Amino acid sequence: MKEKIKSLISSHIETTKELEKKIELIQSITSQIIKSLREGGKILICGNGGSASQAEHFSAELVGRFKKERFPLAALALTTNTAILTALGNDFGFEHIFSKQISALGNKKDTVIFLSTSGNSLNLIKAAEVSEELGIYTIGILGKGGGRLKEKVKLSLIVDSQEVPRIQEVHSLIIHIICELIEEELFK
Repeated sequence: MKEKIKSLISSHIETTKELEKKIELIQSITSQIIKSLREGGKILICGNGGSASQAEHFSAELVGRFKKERFPLAALALTTNTAILTALGNDFGFEHIFSKQISALGNKKDTVIFLSTSGNSLNLIKAAEVSEELGIYTIGILGKGGGRLKEKVKLSLIVDSQEVPRIQEVHSLIIHIICELIEEELFK
């Protein structure tokens, strides 16, 4: 058991270390989010399963606070309204649960962030397509090579791993880095 634990820790460290190669991408993502917020836009975030939880965590850090007591920032996880999700899933199909919300809530000042370990979820791909049609900037924080979603977003950061747990762990770190940078820039 000790060797397994050691192996898992080593895998985490290796995957996290690879993130150092993506510092410019993290800066670009952060700059785009700040641009949207400064222009009066909002940040719409979506994902499935564990990535849905991360979308909610990300939006909570922006609306509430990360480290600083400050003014709330406009962010919304599109995973949180059970009535909307079940109505859209039932009436239009699960593949439309995010695209319909983006059509209703999104505007050109916004940024949509897609969290996905595979990049192949149809509901995220359709949401990216609708975002593009509406002229909304799109960002993918992805894994497993980025899947089909990497071609649908304007900016993608792909965690270099095939293991869902490692991808999600690094996604959490990325979210925390972005939130800290946003607070430092907007609330100096």
